[in-house]
Amino acid sequence: MRQHKTHLDTLAISLLLGCCLFWGFQQVLIKATIAEIPPIFQASLRLAGATVLLWLWCLWRGVPLFKRDGTLKAGLLAGALFGAEFACIYLGLQYTTASRLTVFMYTSPFWVALLVPFWVSAERLRGMQWAGLLLAFAGVVFALWEGFTSGPGATAQGDVLALLAGMFWGLTTVVIRASGLVKISAEKLLFYQLAMSCVCFPLLSLALGETWSWRFSPFAITSLALQTVVGAFASYLAWMWLLGRYPATKISVFVFFTPLFALLFGALWLHESATPGLLAALATVALGIVLVNRKPAA
Repeated sequence: MRQHKTHLDTLAISLLLGCCLFWGFQQVLIKATIAEIPPIFQASLRLAGATVLLWLWCLWRGVPLFKRDGTLKAGLLAGALFGAEFACIYLGLQYTTASRLTVFMYTSPFWVALLVPFWVSAERLRGMQWAGLLLAFAGVVFALWEGFTSGPGATAQGDVLALLAGMFWGLTTVVIRASGLVKISAEKLLFYQLAMSCVCFPLLSLALGETWSWRFSPFAITSLALQTVVGAFASYLAWMWLLGRYPATKISVFVFFTPLFALLFGALWLHESATPGLLAALATVALGIVLVNRKPAA
């Protein structure tokens, strides 16, 4: 029987930091690749490759993917939400910076904290933890306001898409924790999401009129390989494993570290500017992490 822990241990924190580091870098990588490969077509290739890798992994490990277990409807719903999240991410990166998009996308813990306790009473937040969420939310609102009022270079369209991505990510977590999906293997849980998106994204790409070109530069090939193997396969498999064993609210808030990494990589690689509003948002988000992850007094 799978053991569900009440607090994040060293293993969980190490895996989360590794995932957050790559996810922060990944947003910058996607944006840098859009100039050569259209966003949804780029996501289609990544998700298709990750689906194949996961299927091969399951064959090797003997993990059943198609055994009936009553999770099909919930799995398809989680897959649809997962796909909507990534559509918003890839499209949003056309209109805003990687660092701003990552800050707004990580509003997902608010949806988790609000909705998961209706089904999982053990994950109800206490007063200080709610204060942490509200503090981080205030910083995000301030940064969003900046995106609407920054003149000709306003990033509002991309910021809103990023907020929607955060909402869909949070709702995916809620569906997982509130349904039988939490009891299945991490591999099958991820397969639902990857396979659903793998089917839908090529159709979305064609509907948007994106040009499909198969002549990729060495940089584009490297980017797709990293997005596929590390991003869509290894890091998400680790994330699904963590969701099944640790409190979803604490995991979701912990990954607010990702915007810090995105800001760093965006400044170093894409020369994205760090405005005072964005820095203020990151500071309040970091403080929110500390407050939400405080252990309750005995």
